[in-house]
Amino acid sequence: MDDDTATEILEATYRALCQHGYAALTVKDIAAEADRSKASIHYYYDSKENLFTEFLDYLYERYTAKITGIDGNTPREELDSLLDTVLTDGRRTPGQEFRTAILEIKAQAPYNDAFRTQLARFDAALFDQLREIIAAGVETGEFDETVEPTVAAEFLVTAITGAHTRHVATDRSIDRFNETVTRYAETHLLADTPVGATR
Repeated sequence: MDDDTATEILEATYRALCQHGYAALTVKDIAAEADRSKASIHYYYDSKENLFTEFLDYLYERYTAKITGIDGNTPREELDSLLDTVLTDGRRTPGQEFRTAILEIKAQAPYNDAFRTQLARFDAALFDQLREIIAAGVETGEFDETVEPTVAAEFLVTAITGAHTRHVATDRSIDRFNETVTRYAETHLLADTPVGATR
């Protein structure tokens, strides 16, 4: 399959997923979004599960490009930018429907090894990026020297994942969770005296 065909089908999968959700989504729905026959989708992907395994890989590439392409000249600025990137209002990109569908896919992970493996990559990518930023902040003195980057990154990944779940399940504004996580970072990560300041 050439890249254009793959991208066309995967983008159609995204649109169909937002419209129908994971549980109700059929290959026929994806074919309709791609303006292709159901048979042509099955020619490239023999099952809905295989298509979604590829779809998660497609999303992973986009996700990692987004979280590694953050702005900022200092670790603090990079952390703020990263939190803004992963904790944005659901009315913007990605939309509420997409977040809901992804939560449905996550619910399949305990029963689907391929999904669990793919979703673990998202988790690891966010963890690694957070740990790298926090470690840089500790090294430069912008973050408190007692902060353990691995522990702090683990906590933030858990908080971010929980925020996404609560946002979908309760419809609470994810911007509020962004404020809470940012406040945690300011309280627990920042050094008492910024680099270059005097006491």
